[in-house]
Amino acid sequence: MTTKRKLIGRLVPCRCFRGEEEQVPKEIFSFERTLEELYLDANQIEELPKQLFNCQALRKLSIPDNDLSNLPTTIASLVNLKELDISKNGIQEFPDNIKCCKCLSVVEASVNPITKLPEGFTQLLNLTQLFLNDAFLEYLPANFGRLSKLRILELRENHLKTMPKSIHRLSQLERLDLGSNEFTELPEVLEQIHNLKELWLDNNSLQTIPGSIGKLRQLRYLDLAKNRIESLDADISGCESLEDLLLSSNMLQQLPETIGMLKKLTTLKVDDNQLTSLPNTVGSLSLLEEFDCSCNELESLPPTIGYLLNLRTFAADENFLTELPREIGNCKNVTVMSLRSNKLEFLPDEIGQMTKLRVLNLSDNRLKNLPYTFTKLKDLAALWLSDNQSKALIPLQTEAHPETKQRVLTNYMFPQQPRHDEDYQSDSDSFNPALWEEQRQQRMTVAFDFEEKKEEEEEDNSVEINLKRYPTPYPEDLKNMVKSVQNMVGKTTHPLGTEKCSSGTNMELHSKDKYEPPWPIAPKEVTYLLSLLQHTSSHSIHTAHHSIDPSHHRIHPVHHRIHLATA
Repeated sequence: MTTKRKLIGRLVPCRCFRGEEEQVPKEIFSFERTLEELYLDANQIEELPKQLFNCQALRKLSIPDNDLSNLPTTIASLVNLKELDISKNGIQEFPDNIKCCKCLSVVEASVNPITKLPEGFTQLLNLTQLFLNDAFLEYLPANFGRLSKLRILELRENHLKTMPKSIHRLSQLERLDLGSNEFTELPEVLEQIHNLKELWLDNNSLQTIPGSIGKLRQLRYLDLAKNRIESLDADISGCESLEDLLLSSNMLQQLPETIGMLKKLTTLKVDDNQLTSLPNTVGSLSLLEEFDCSCNELESLPPTIGYLLNLRTFAADENFLTELPREIGNCKNVTVMSLRSNKLEFLPDEIGQMTKLRVLNLSDNRLKNLPYTFTKLKDLAALWLSDNQSKALIPLQTEAHPETKQRVLTNYMFPQQPRHDEDYQSDSDSFNPALWEEQRQQRMTVAFDFEEKKEEEEEDNSVEINLKRYPTPYPEDLKNMVKSVQNMVGKTTHPLGTEKCSSGTNMELHSKDKYEPPWPIAPKEVTYLLSLLQHTSSHSIHTAHHSIDPSHHRIHPVHHRIHLATA
């Protein structure tokens, strides 16, 4: 063991991981008989030499963020390879003889222009973790289910519309990420993966969630955000282990009464829907810690909300609430509450019982004052009464209510003035394609506009310069530009070189299947766009890779990067 540690210690910090190497350093090959781990992250390597594949003791090969365009067939000689990371390259396919790497258990190949998997890939029977996010997959091999040891399968940001029936054989699968694909319905085969604990189907085109999803009794995390779901089947109550349910940005008009049977739920997000009411059974979610029902059409909250004794964060922004139930005062563990942009005219005295409140947003309502019980909120660090408020806390003063003569709290911000409808006008409503195109042409420039003021400036003995900065496209917009170009020139090359961009942008979700970029792309622009995107690819934004630890309940993705040592 001492020899091995000394060897690895000599290899890893060998000053070849500074992002400058265009070839695999030759000195590495002097250890080809004993080399077990090789890290070549973030360099400029375009090709792997044949001699590298003589290192038959290699167990871990990490070459992400390079300029590789293919994976040579000689990889078949690495019969002891267990972990392979080729993410963020320009690799278009796996060689079929990768099936010879029978020891492979982890493959990370995200952010590559891979369009399909060879049949040989399904013979990697020891594979437990497969990451193929942000690629160009349109389907999986029919016998994909042969990979029966898979525990983690991530296929986010591809072009998948269906799943092979054989996937039901993935009896050990615990995490499945199919977010940002092209599913229009929930694949029926998923209900047969009984050990599934985490399921991502966000940012697809799902319209309904069938009751069969209730068969996933081990499911803990379910993300169905950014779809077109109009209804949620009552049988979702069968997901008795569910802890996190994300239904944001859909078209839900109501929640089933059975949602109260999800006793282990800690996070419920139903914001950006069309809900007009919440079921009383929501009060049965006794373990709920985070509840977001913002951006709906709610006129009231059920009094049973007072049973949510473990609630920590509550948001009901942009609804039509005119009052709060007095029972909300029982939610004494809430630290953050946001009720922005409603029609609240008064608050109940019981809100003073929420003594752990630290942040309270009441801006854009119709409040005339605050109840005197606010003086009990000793931990309050931020009280927002206006969007234009300059400080988190504005001093309050006591005065008598003009009608009841009871003591109330007020300051110069009361009474609140309601906004007018035009204040909510979206920027997209006034979108001007011609102006957008003009700005796009100048997006990388800074304009100086001071010619007209030259005479005045000479008199004042000073020069005033107006700088105009034009906005940069969102990463998702940039990615859509790439796809448009790719459709014109075919899929023979990877349009982004070694990287692609990803973003949570979901423009016009309910009116279009895909966001169509408003700019025209003429044939003469193809060469320019390809060269520009390839030039900037090494600096583009990359989708965060997820942790490969199946025991970790992933709510927030983390960068899956292998640490590089330096001398």
